[in-house]
Amino acid sequence: MPKHEFSVDMTCEGCADAVARVLNKLGGVEFNIDLPSKKVSIDSEHSVDTLLATLNKTGKTVSYVGPK
Repeated sequence: MPKHEFSVDMTCEGCADAVARVLNKLGGVEFNIDLPSKKVSIDSEHSVDTLLATLNKTGKTVSYVGPK
């Protein structure tokens, strides 16, 4: 499964929970949230565009860092 890294402007545990919530809703993903470095690593067959759109639902600033 391709692994992608995203930068998400998370400032607290609540932000990380919001990210986990939208990703779990999407399904078909395994992810790791690194709150201190504001990075989210996602293993998924979904396209980068789909993952970006999903992460954007949190209302946080999101950018694609690249493949991991």
